[in-house]
Amino acid sequence: MQPDTISREVRHLVRRLDRAALATALPAEPAAAPDSGPAAPWPYASLVLVAVDHDLSPILLVSDLAEHARAIAADDRVSLLFDGTGGLAQPLTGARATLLGRARRDDDPRLVARFVARHPDAAMYAGFRDFHVYRVTLERAHLVAGFGKIHWLSRDQLAAPAADGLAEAEADIVAHMNDDHADAVQLYATRLLGLDGEGWRMTGLDPEGLDLRRGGTVARLAFEAPLAAAADARKLLVALVAKARAAG
Repeated sequence: MQPDTISREVRHLVRRLDRAALATALPAEPAAAPDSGPAAPWPYASLVLVAVDHDLSPILLVSDLAEHARAIAADDRVSLLFDGTGGLAQPLTGARATLLGRARRDDDPRLVARFVARHPDAAMYAGFRDFHVYRVTLERAHLVAGFGKIHWLSRDQLAAPAADGLAEAEADIVAHMNDDHADAVQLYATRLLGLDGEGWRMTGLDPEGLDLRRGGTVARLAFEAPLAAAADARKLLVALVAKARAAG
């Protein structure tokens, strides 16, 4: 498998999932082991909801009351396991990727909006004073895509294509598609991805694809070639509608 192919596989896997297992170094309680010498941090993992920025940086929404918040304050190194093996009869033959990076608070309104678009229920608490967005700056990734298909990738290898102005225009494009072209979004889901049900909505648009959601189900439609600029989005979205109608 070529390096570019491996990188695309990681990016597609990470972007099509809306949750991950977050591991941090939980500070040890000084009195936890009084007879065993200095207490060391303890690995701690739990389920978190995730959105992913255009550059592949994971976006988390974490309460100050969460154990992870305390751990990150002491040591910002984290890892996130994205598990793509769901539904497989033999899970170990499926793909999963662990992203390693540093988590830092970043309450940029754009990141908050991207997280809430991916997880609409988060709108109920995203504005609470004790909730903050954390952006994970990636260092490297480890992909296991089945037996013997194991690869480490550097930060540079993980780098996603950039589209001029798309991050800034994304929210308006997504709102326009959901409000004025819900039929097109439905076609993306049912005709291009073969998904069932009515009421699919677009939750995100990045250079390599678009994200969809219906209730608790998320989906990813990858583009054949990445967008170069926000100005190219309309032409591509129209072309996808034509492709979907032809597929019917």
